[in-house]
Amino acid sequence: MLAYIIRRLALIPLTILGIITTNFVVVQFAPGGPVEKFIANIEGLGSDGGPFSGAGGQVTLRGTIEGQTAYRGAQGLSPELLESVRELYGFDQPAWKRYLDMVGNYLTFDLGKSYYRAKDVAGLIVEKLPVSISLGLWSTLIIYLISIPLGVAKAVRDGSRFDVATSGAIVVGYAIPGFLFAILLIVLFAGGRYFDLFPLRGLTSDNWDDLSAMGKALDYAWHMVLPVTAMSIGGFASLTMLTKNSFLDEINKQYVLTARAKGLSERGVLYGHIFRNAMLLVIAGFPAALIGLLFTSSLLIEVIFSLDGLGLLGFESTVNRDYPVVFGSLYVFSLIGLLLNLVSDITYHVVDPRIDFETRDV
Repeated sequence: MLAYIIRRLALIPLTILGIITTNFVVVQFAPGGPVEKFIANIEGLGSDGGPFSGAGGQVTLRGTIEGQTAYRGAQGLSPELLESVRELYGFDQPAWKRYLDMVGNYLTFDLGKSYYRAKDVAGLIVEKLPVSISLGLWSTLIIYLISIPLGVAKAVRDGSRFDVATSGAIVVGYAIPGFLFAILLIVLFAGGRYFDLFPLRGLTSDNWDDLSAMGKALDYAWHMVLPVTAMSIGGFASLTMLTKNSFLDEINKQYVLTARAKGLSERGVLYGHIFRNAMLLVIAGFPAALIGLLFTSSLLIEVIFSLDGLGLLGFESTVNRDYPVVFGSLYVFSLIGLLLNLVSDITYHVVDPRIDFETRDV
């Protein structure tokens, strides 16, 4: 197992290099950019004319001709100002040099500074990370706490009306996108049309600092109900069916028949023998499930509920063409994802030593 871990760790830098290289190349051909956005904001072409306006009104970079600017929409701005803006954002350097500088800085975890927030990218990510981790952890725990008992109950009652009804319910839940369910929750329970039971945005109330410790905990839980529910609703199906199928596979094995022949009760057979073996794959899949919730579900949920996490940070940075934050977030996401994938494989081996990755091609 040690050799497998070393091989996987050795492949992580190469994988990340491929990811950020692909992203960097794609961005070079994408329309618009920080310089064009700066010009649009100066001339009042942005959505609100401010430094954090959206992508509206962006212009296209056409290059320079004999020292005269050829930015469309940049007429009236001095070439010296435009050159200083290009130098400010580092676009006075060729693309290959900017790429090599970025890779070299990433080796020391220097992610640069945001164009618009006047903060280090690493500091921004550390500041926003707790929100995304909270959403991912709570959603994963709730999914496991509901899906495992439900999967066991479905396996025990395989083919019954309960099994059919719950299968239909979780399939419908899986078919509804998380962001659509989030909008439905807002309409129903956040003052959209019917009830005003939960807050619409944020993780804390305005009077957070004045609350007691218990009050802060309750206020945090109150704000987390809708976003965590929206993130969790689509995750029940796969885990529930995995748990059910794992139990059904174990129920039909010889050792179960032997345990029953010895006079053990059905409950004793289920939780004394079947449960331990059937839960191997379910428990070992926890890191992979957390990866999916962190990197695929949190973005739209954070945007909809205005939660100041990594998903919202990445969305705003993409709209504002804040390339250091975009590249830095992608770098951190990729690194965390690859490490958690490795942790998932190690967990499989720890839970069931019979699973051997030594002979598997990485």
